[in-house]
Amino acid sequence: MSTENEGTAVPPAPSAPPVPVDAPAAPAPQAQAPQGPYGQDAHGQGPQGQGASGDAGHHVGASSSAPDPSWPPPPPPTAPYGDGGSGAGPGGWGSSYQQPAPKSGRGRGGLVAAVLVAALVAGGVGGGLGYVLAKDNDESTGSTTVSASANGGDVKRDPGTTAGVAAKALPSTVTIEAESTSGEGGTGTGFVFDKQGHIVTNNHVVADAVDGGKLTATFPTGKKYDAEVVGHAQGYDVAVIKLKDAPSDLQPLTLGDSDKVAVGDSTIAIGAPFGLSDTVTTGIISAKNRPVASSDGSGSQASYMSALQTDASINPGNSGGPLLDAQGNVIGINSAIQSTGNGGFGTGQSGSIGLGFAIPINQAKYVAQELIKNGKPVYAKIGASVSLDDGSGGAKITPQGAGGAAPVEPGGPAAKAGLKPGDVITKLDSRVIDSGPTLIGEIWTHQPGDKVTITYERGGKQHTVDVTLGSRVGDN
Repeated sequence: MSTENEGTAVPPAPSAPPVPVDAPAAPAPQAQAPQGPYGQDAHGQGPQGQGASGDAGHHVGASSSAPDPSWPPPPPPTAPYGDGGSGAGPGGWGSSYQQPAPKSGRGRGGLVAAVLVAALVAGGVGGGLGYVLAKDNDESTGSTTVSASANGGDVKRDPGTTAGVAAKALPSTVTIEAESTSGEGGTGTGFVFDKQGHIVTNNHVVADAVDGGKLTATFPTGKKYDAEVVGHAQGYDVAVIKLKDAPSDLQPLTLGDSDKVAVGDSTIAIGAPFGLSDTVTTGIISAKNRPVASSDGSGSQASYMSALQTDASINPGNSGGPLLDAQGNVIGINSAIQSTGNGGFGTGQSGSIGLGFAIPINQAKYVAQELIKNGKPVYAKIGASVSLDDGSGGAKITPQGAGGAAPVEPGGPAAKAGLKPGDVITKLDSRVIDSGPTLIGEIWTHQPGDKVTITYERGGKQHTVDVTLGSRVGDN
């Protein structure tokens, strides 16, 4: 599947006006319309898939061999990001992120101009025809004139309607532009997390600005602020930025409870698809706990999530934006899409086919708080390297760990529970585990210190054991 990173795929189991046209004053000659591998281990180390760490928001794919010893892990066969990724690659869990094509001088202005011209032409023709029809009627048998009411009544947009939710949420969303020191960058979305000026978004949205780049956040009012990265988590694909000289009237969005979300619940997504800021789309929750691995397309990073799936339209530029419920509570961060291939608009980017993925807000909230507090992410882990091969019927502990390390960390959670190389983990609590990436995503929905029940197979027999999750700080 593609992930937004907007443009990656998800694995098996796991962005000069035309010359004005005079409107026809009367019915002139009729005008003709224009012809128109995963690779992390439970320690959160390199490509071995040790069940706990990893990078999110990139292309997705599975590897048939144990991950190599380097970290970050190699990019999986991917899916596109929802923020500006290209998404041209093959399918897989997640999506790959690629920078949008450079904006031309015409860009959005050209689009607006075209729309305005079309509106003027249509309005002129419509007015001319209306005049002729009225004149013909008056000259015939004495027409009866019916006057329309000047006021059709007040339009009520109650809080629970899509318009009501959008009106309340839009002032607290921003369009983020990130630019590296070399001038490369892209556009994404974020939302107000607290009154101190912290904005939550995807890691892949701000990655270009992490090392000395430029970062700005623009509100729907047009007010733009410089910002800085407070902390970023590649594995979770979550980042927090802070506005410089933040205004005193910020209104944080209300966070919901993603654990209570049900399939069929209404969803509202806000973002800047293809650079079109402040765009609102709607849909439903299509599925929960969807294993998604994504890549930023750089060939070195990978992210994992147990995602909320939605059919609300999500495209490059939506990444980092809020996924809201019908009451306007944030239930997820739009991060990836499944795509069939290159999109239009002359950008080569992938577009929505109704398969979007969001990081559950319960997980994102924990990560954001850790980033604000410590500047670094904290990952839960079991301390065992697992294969990224999705054909093992579960998450198989590899015979060798990353970089020549032990496959089961001595004294770690897995070791204490008696797990050994060759064991195949098939369930974590009640969740079925069908691959290493799925295990990683599920472990990361927990926090260090949580106790989980693991079901595994050894020698054809099934065993169950309780494991207390360990922790790893940082992405490296």
